[in-house]
Amino acid sequence: MSYLRLVRNFDTIIMEFKTIIEPFKIKSVESIHMSTEQERIAYLEKAHYNPFLLKSQEVIIDLLTDSGTSAMSNEQWAGIMRGDESYAGAKSWERLEFEINDLTGYPYILPTHQGRAAEHILYSYLGGAGKTFISNTHFDTTRANIEFNGATAIDIPTPAAKDRNSSDPFKGNLDTTKLDSLLAETGSDNIGAVILTVTNNSGGGQPVSMQNAIDVSAICKKHNVLFILDCCRIAENAYFIRHFEKGYESVTYREIAEQMFSLADGAIMSAKKDALVNMGGFLAVRNEALAEACTSLLIINEGFSTYGGLSGRDMEAIAIGLREVFDADYLNYRIKSTRYLGEHMREKGVPVIYPIGGHAVYVDAGLLYPHIPTDQYPGQALVCELYKIGGIRAVEIGSVMFGKYDEDQKLVPAPIELVRLAIPRRVYTQSHIDYVIEVFDEIIRNAKNTRGLRITKEPKFLRHFTAHFEPM
Repeated sequence: MSYLRLVRNFDTIIMEFKTIIEPFKIKSVESIHMSTEQERIAYLEKAHYNPFLLKSQEVIIDLLTDSGTSAMSNEQWAGIMRGDESYAGAKSWERLEFEINDLTGYPYILPTHQGRAAEHILYSYLGGAGKTFISNTHFDTTRANIEFNGATAIDIPTPAAKDRNSSDPFKGNLDTTKLDSLLAETGSDNIGAVILTVTNNSGGGQPVSMQNAIDVSAICKKHNVLFILDCCRIAENAYFIRHFEKGYESVTYREIAEQMFSLADGAIMSAKKDALVNMGGFLAVRNEALAEACTSLLIINEGFSTYGGLSGRDMEAIAIGLREVFDADYLNYRIKSTRYLGEHMREKGVPVIYPIGGHAVYVDAGLLYPHIPTDQYPGQALVCELYKIGGIRAVEIGSVMFGKYDEDQKLVPAPIELVRLAIPRRVYTQSHIDYVIEVFDEIIRNAKNTRGLRITKEPKFLRHFTAHFEPM
C-alpha cells in the first residue's frame, strides 16, 4: 500500500492511500465453479446466447445486475432473526415505516416486494391511453409498466449525455428546457408524471445534480404536474453531489438525499439496490388521495398495506440497510472501487461511458465492434464474448433492450449500444475485479473477429429477458 498525501477532512487530518480496501470483513463465502471455455461455449449455446438464461453455477463473475445481489451485513442478518411475521401491524413494519418516513419525509408509505411492483401500481393508476410520462431516461421495467397500459414514455436526457468522453459530472440530468416546453405543449391533464431517475441507469449510470432536481421540481410546480423520484440509487447519487457540486462539500450524504426527497411529490424505490437487500421496495407519496387509490391496488396485487408482499424479515433488513448505505466509508469504497474497474478498462482502450458512474461500468459496444451493424446487436455479441472468454455475465442495454420495430418491421435501434457491468454491493474483492480487467485484454485482441447475432425468438415486452439468439 503506497502513501499518497495528507488531506484535510473538515477539522481532521487524515492520510489518503492509493489502495481502497473493502470496509468490511468476510464471515461467510460461496464457492465459484471455475468453468473451462469449452464448458462455457456449451452452456451459452444451451442458453440460446442469452446470459439471462444461464444458470448461476455456470457463471464465474456475475455482473448481470446490482439489483438484489448485495451481501447483507451482520446487523441485517440479526434483523432477519427479529422479523415479526404478523399479517397486520407487525413490529417490523413499524420499523420500516419509521425509517422510510425519516429519510423521505413522505407520510404515506406502501411496501412492495420490489421496485417494479411499485411502478406497476403507481403508473397503471396514473397512466393509460393518452397519458405521457417524461424522464431523464426510463429504465426497461419503468417503460414497460407505462407502455403496457397504453401510455407514452419520453426520454429527455441532458445534451451532455450524448458525449461519451465528456467529463461533465452530471450527465444523468434531465433537459429542463425541453421539459418546460413539453409540459406547455402537452398540457398538465395529459401528463402522468415526470420521473427523475437517480442515478440515471439507462443513461450510463450517470448522477443527477441537486440543481437539476430543484429546476425539475420548479417546472413541475409551474405546470401542476406530479414529480416522482426513482430513488433506488439515491445514496450513490448523493456521493457525487457532495464531491462534485458546489455548496455540498460539508453536507452529509443522508442530508443530501433528504433534500432531494423534499423536492418531489413522491418516490419509488427498488430496495434491492441502495437498501442493500435481496428483496423489497416501496412507494412513498405526499398526497393522501393518491395514497388511498394506490393502497387499494397494493392490497389487490401485493398484500395487505402493512406488508405488501414482504416478510417481516425483509422489512427488518431494509430498515437497517437504509441506514447502512449512507455510511461514508461504505460509499467511498463503493464509488471508488467501481471507478477502479472503469478507469483501468479505459486505459486499455475500451470505449466506456465517462465519467464512471457509481454502480456500473458501461461499454459502448457499437464503438468496440464497428463492423457489427445494429440489427446484429453488437451489445449482445459483447456479453456473449465476455461469458465465453471469462465466465463473466453482463447485460446488453442497447437495441435488444430498447430497440423497436417500425410499421415495416424494420428495427429502430437504441440511441447507443451499451453493455453494463453492474457491480453487486459488498460481494466481490479487488482480485475479482482485476480478473475482469484482464479478460478485456482478450476481448480487445479478438474484437475484429467477433460476430453479431440475430434474434430467433422474442416476446412483445421486455424481450431481453427471454429472447433467443444465434450467431450470424
